[in-house]
Amino acid sequence: MKQLADTCKIAVVQATPVMFDKDACVEKVLALTKECAEHGAELIVFPELFIPGYPYGMTYGFTVGSRNAEGRKDWKVYSDNSILADGEEMQKIIAAAKEYGVYISIGYSERDAVTATLYNSNMMISTKGEALNHRKLKPTGSERVVWGDADKEFFPVMETPWGRMGNLICWESYMPLARVALYQKGVSLYISPNTNDNAEWQNTIRHIAIEGHCYFINCDMFFKKSDYPETASAEAEIAALPDIVCRGGSCIIDPYGHEISETIWDREGIIYADLAMQKVVESRMEHDVCGHYARPDVLRLSVRDE
Repeated sequence: MKQLADTCKIAVVQATPVMFDKDACVEKVLALTKECAEHGAELIVFPELFIPGYPYGMTYGFTVGSRNAEGRKDWKVYSDNSILADGEEMQKIIAAAKEYGVYISIGYSERDAVTATLYNSNMMISTKGEALNHRKLKPTGSERVVWGDADKEFFPVMETPWGRMGNLICWESYMPLARVALYQKGVSLYISPNTNDNAEWQNTIRHIAIEGHCYFINCDMFFKKSDYPETASAEAEIAALPDIVCRGGSCIIDPYGHEISETIWDREGIIYADLAMQKVVESRMEHDVCGHYARPDVLRLSVRDE
C-alpha cells in the first residue's frame, strides 16, 4: 500500500432530492458542493440515485405478465430525468469538483447513450475532473423494472491522496464476492451510496468496515411522502407510504468498526469528519483480508472486470 495522507476531510451529505427533476437536483448538488467545500471538505459524498431521486413504492404499472399505459408515462418521466454519464448535467458536477478542488461521489440514474436502458449508477470524480462510473451489478427486487444489470464498469477504484476509493451501491454490499473484488483492489475508502434506513443495515456496515479494515462511508437519503410530484399511475401507492419514506441513517465507520460520526436520522444534514487514514494501515497488522490473512492457494476470486 502506498503512503496515505494523514487526514481526509470528508462531508457526507444526507439530503432530499428534488424528486424526478434532474435540473433542480443538479442545482442542489452544486449548491451543496459549494457549501461543503467552504467548510473545508476534500471529499464530498452524495446518496444513491440523488439525481433524480429514488421512486420508492412506485410499481410503474407492472404486475406479473402485464403493465399499463399510465405506468409507462411515469417511467418515461423518470427516464427523461435520468442523465448521461458524460452529459451536460454531469459535466457541471465535474466542473464544480475542479473549481472547488474536491473529490465527489454522486449517485444518479444513468440513461444509456445508445439504448433506452437505465442504470443505477455512481460517479466518482477527482479534483482534476477524472470521472469513473460504476453501474449497480444487480438492481434489488422490483428495482429491476426500472434499471438494468450492469454490463460494464463493475469495480472501478480511484487513486486519491488517502489511498484507493471504491463504491458499491446499496445491496451490492450484501454480495460477498463483490466486496472481495473491492478489497482485492486495496480500497481504504469504501463508499456506500444507499437507501437502507433499517436497523439491520447498521450492523452490516460495521461488519464490512472490520472485514475490509477500511473506512465505510454510509450515505443515505432523507425524503418524505410530500416530496413526490403528481404522477399518472402512483397516486394510491404514494398515499399508502409513511410520512417519512426514507429516514436516512448516514454515518462513518472506522476500520475497527467504530462510529466516528453521529448517525443522522429523520432530517437532512451534512456529516463533517476528519478521517485518520493511518488507522487503515495500523488495523491491518493482524488482519489484511487480501494480504497476509488470505489463502490464495485455497481460495481465489476471479473477477471479470473489463
